[in-house]
Amino acid sequence: MSIMVLGTVALDTVKTPFGIRRHMLGGSAVHFAMSARLFADVNLVAIVGEDFPQRYIDFLKRKSLILTSLIRTTGKTFKWHGKYERDLNTALTLGTELGVLLSFKPAVSDKQKNIKHIFLANVDPDIQKHLLGHMRSPHLVGLDSMNYWMKHKRKALVQLLKRVDIYVANDAEARDLSQEHNLIKAARRLRSLGPRMVLIKKGEHGVILYSDKFIFSLPAYPTDKVVDPTGAGDTFAGAFMGYLTKVKRIDESSLKKAVVYGTIAASFNVEGFGLNKTSRLKIEDLEKRLCTFKRLVSF
Repeated sequence: MSIMVLGTVALDTVKTPFGIRRHMLGGSAVHFAMSARLFADVNLVAIVGEDFPQRYIDFLKRKSLILTSLIRTTGKTFKWHGKYERDLNTALTLGTELGVLLSFKPAVSDKQKNIKHIFLANVDPDIQKHLLGHMRSPHLVGLDSMNYWMKHKRKALVQLLKRVDIYVANDAEARDLSQEHNLIKAARRLRSLGPRMVLIKKGEHGVILYSDKFIFSLPAYPTDKVVDPTGAGDTFAGAFMGYLTKVKRIDESSLKKAVVYGTIAASFNVEGFGLNKTSRLKIEDLEKRLCTFKRLVSF
């Protein structure tokens, strides 16, 4: 049971009403991996610079991530600096340093090319396309992106949507790319661009999974401990894709269960800075909170 994630490994500086943390280990691939590892072996494909602390690589190894395709090269690691104010649903980007991402060409081993479940986390669509072109007959491909790529590489992103099974976006991104305000209309429009399924994340308001066969909507897990939402969407995607990898099924029942696991994993992520909560998660923690969640949403 293996899954591959392509994305960023970053040094994040984050300020929220609860404090500030500088140069934390972060990035889309890392947040994804912290929840996906609970269900499957995670192959992480990314690049870091010479300034990337060895202690972070040692940390990722201790989490049993497969780092065969984590490239370390000369240059600066990707850095993101952001802050959240009263509205913890919205991050304000204060600075971004792409560094070694500007010259990143993913390289995977011959064995890894046979991995069937792949997640293309938020990164340049041309980098996502490059990796996907080297994979052999994948069974399930998920894709995430962001407003920056919709603005600067819209054509490349739309072309890539034709080659994936699941497109993951937050509500603002879904509206931007679809040019529809209503989220069901937005999901329908995005589905018409190629992906079999569209997953729209709505932050504290939950998530919508849209396909031609069914629509599934779920509220977020209610928590009063929101400290840092950075990476919550990637954490959701990790548990979602990880569960589907584990059960080896893509039917209505398994997709709904995957959404539930994603929702629970994301609820842990927001309760601490960076990887503070998710790096210590065990599957038993998810199951316990899932039982509580079931009681809250049953009627």
